[in-house]
Amino acid sequence: MTSHLKKKNNINIEGNLDAAQTIIFAHGFGTDQTAWDAVKQAFKDDYRLVLYDNVGGGHADPAAYSPIKYNKLNSYADDLLAIVNDLQLEDAIVIAHSVSSMITLLANVKNPAIFKKVFFVGASPRYLNDESENYTGGFTQPALDSMYETMTTNYYAWVSGFSAAAMGNPDQPELGESFARTLGEIRPDVALSVAKVIFESDVRKELGKLQKETLLLQTQHDIAVPQEVAEYLNQHISNSKLLYVDAEGHFPHISAPNQVIAAIKSFI
Repeated sequence: MTSHLKKKNNINIEGNLDAAQTIIFAHGFGTDQTAWDAVKQAFKDDYRLVLYDNVGGGHADPAAYSPIKYNKLNSYADDLLAIVNDLQLEDAIVIAHSVSSMITLLANVKNPAIFKKVFFVGASPRYLNDESENYTGGFTQPALDSMYETMTTNYYAWVSGFSAAAMGNPDQPELGESFARTLGEIRPDVALSVAKVIFESDVRKELGKLQKETLLLQTQHDIAVPQEVAEYLNQHISNSKLLYVDAEGHFPHISAPNQVIAAIKSFI
């Protein structure tokens, strides 16, 4: 692996380095690769594991982030392809959370040969409602504008509120606090830029191009991704299966890792 790429995306290769099969774990907004700590343990004996941080988050190289370059999800997809190519991976399985699900989908559209199967947790092709197409994404533009305003004027107050709401599971406040820590470590201006790119992205036209076996994992209640979105993905990704788990919040791999592990094992 080139040292430049390792530093850029804080790439770590773990598990069984001699395994024939590789699993790539990709994190969502506000978290980093440590979000997979509980889940990855179940696969370290039988698979080579590749973990990385998206530019703009975690311990990715801060110098690599540019709001001009990373003004669309395709730039993150290019990063994922660069990692796959650098490690010379073939037929990898990708376990992706939230925005990294659509990043993975875009990478697959650019190079359909590299992934064998994809597993998406809390994925959404568009967060904004679209009345012209009767599409429910879960957010209105005024709601997003209000969120951006709060992020701009009082970032750490926003972090506290958003992390608790997105994590759910109020009986386990330490989970929300853990998310607040990783979210709070992101420079406020970077977080705002990245949030705008994510929440105003629209990948719906690309969904039909994903032909890989796909499992969509959805919780019973997710503030960021309503069930209508999961159903929409299931309808528009041809080789997909939708699985609801008995968990709540946007981060079941953190709040209910055993259920996610069981779903991954049955899928792969």
